[in-house]
Amino acid sequence: MGGCFSKPKPVELKIEVVLPEKERGKEELSAGGKGSPRAYQGNGTARHFHAEERLPAPHPYPGAQDCVEAAVCHVKDLENGQMREVELGWGKVLLVKDNGEFHALGHKCPHYGAPLVKGVLSRGRVRCPWHGACFNISTGDLEDFPGLDSLHKFQVKIEKEKVYVRASKQALQLQRRTKVMAKCISPSAGHSSSTNVLIVGAGAAGLVCAETLRQEGFSDRIVLCTLDRHLPYDRPKLSKSLDAQPEQLALRPKEFFRAYGIEVLTEAQVVTVDVRNKKVVFKDGFKLEYSKLLLAPGSSPKTLSCKGKEVENVFTIRTPEDANRVVRLARGRNAVVVGAGFLGMEVAAYLTEKAHSVSVVELEETPFRRFLGERVGRALMKMFENNRVKFYMQTEVSELRAQEGKLKEVVLKSSKVVRADVCVVGIGAVPATGFLRQSSIGLDSRGFIPVNKMMQTNVPGVFAAGDAVTFPLAWRNNRKVNIPHWQMAHAQGRVAAQNMLAQEAEISTVPYLWTAMFGKSLRYAGYGEGFDDVIIQGDLEELKFVAFYTKGDEVIAVASMNYDPIVSKVAEVLASGRTIRKREVETGDMSWLTGKGS
Repeated sequence: MGGCFSKPKPVELKIEVVLPEKERGKEELSAGGKGSPRAYQGNGTARHFHAEERLPAPHPYPGAQDCVEAAVCHVKDLENGQMREVELGWGKVLLVKDNGEFHALGHKCPHYGAPLVKGVLSRGRVRCPWHGACFNISTGDLEDFPGLDSLHKFQVKIEKEKVYVRASKQALQLQRRTKVMAKCISPSAGHSSSTNVLIVGAGAAGLVCAETLRQEGFSDRIVLCTLDRHLPYDRPKLSKSLDAQPEQLALRPKEFFRAYGIEVLTEAQVVTVDVRNKKVVFKDGFKLEYSKLLLAPGSSPKTLSCKGKEVENVFTIRTPEDANRVVRLARGRNAVVVGAGFLGMEVAAYLTEKAHSVSVVELEETPFRRFLGERVGRALMKMFENNRVKFYMQTEVSELRAQEGKLKEVVLKSSKVVRADVCVVGIGAVPATGFLRQSSIGLDSRGFIPVNKMMQTNVPGVFAAGDAVTFPLAWRNNRKVNIPHWQMAHAQGRVAAQNMLAQEAEISTVPYLWTAMFGKSLRYAGYGEGFDDVIIQGDLEELKFVAFYTKGDEVIAVASMNYDPIVSKVAEVLASGRTIRKREVETGDMSWLTGKGS
């Protein structure tokens, strides 16, 4: 069997790995919830569960009938630093050769199913080409986010120069592994008025904190409270796939929380935090004592303050219900989006196929200008214009006009009147920390909670994470920054949990984010605030490019479209502690990226 695989070129030298159309489509599909790994079709209705929790845990030494073993290649077929997908009959495996050793792992990223063979292998881990999650090649463990699950690790043996992989059939089909977690053994769980750990906010930071505590063997009571009426869900999907239903978006099924004793209080609003007595008070008067507290309240969307702001059918997108109502109201009608940032542009892109017309109103002269710069912003704007989106730039809304209470027209400061049946407002957000104003927990002038690298606030035993914090960014000289992105919230939730358990962990992740519009993805890594130049390689017109954001002679961020896995490569270089110089990216010679350069 060893010789039947054609030998791939070393993936390291090929910077430009473009996903074939069908693979690219899959990413957008899964980003829209339709390809969600948790939606299994059965009897025509989607049943949403995490397969692993319902099935008995795979036995560490499965019987022969549960296992499959095959020779997958000759030892000389792979060079060091190479990866290859190999077929075992029951499913594929990612085979990796690193420092002369072979490792076999699950081949798909558990987050959205990206093919990891197209990712980046570096420093004993493989980084996903789509959204930057990292997995240890020796254990399969998730080491950087987004996503919650790890990869299965399979047995490898070498006999007579052939590489054999042995795997359980079940693991091959599942493609994801939930780490072993402790269960709650606290007798007071579920009904008493005190908890060991209280987590305020059930986004990525809150959920990852709770899961990390259980993974690290913590078996006391954990209470997670949220303003939402749903269990934790994949919020970034809301603006990319407005039709998605709450159960398609769920990050974990109900059974998961029950199994591991993570109590979730939904529609629960904390109104005061009394740090002296270690107690929080909820809006309905319920009081809960805690020993350790994580504040991960996220942010609240800014709303319009113009005349007519109370008319019906004007939304900020915060919940699946908001998103679903926007789609319903926009079908065949006129939609106006205020704000050309990530949320506004994703919503505008999604509505083009549903609405009669889509208009975007923005103060800046190009979309994403502050984040991606003038040239990239203009190229993306052109893609939207080609999809019938009308832009009203360098202006803002002066009035919302209604007919029988429902929105009919949006009046701009430029005195232009735009027909509108539904309006989505995406003009930024503020930290949802109002409830902390009376407490002794420190807030900065903008309402953010400052934390150190261990996610500790100024009050012992009180940690904070996610969109509402500022923290020292290690690879930008510990500059205090706020990074309101999904991957960062995961990483901070994990560090907070580790420090609740006195493990002395520090936040060191390289920020990574993405946006998806019209079936195309833009990826971004780094922290580009204050960039003074943008160096573009590739073809902006064709939307097949990489943009390097520089400050002085240093590269501080990178964005790309149709140029995978370059953003994951740059993220790995930055994560390794190496500085990328402006001159290295100006020449167009990318050899430095593969470690062959200076």
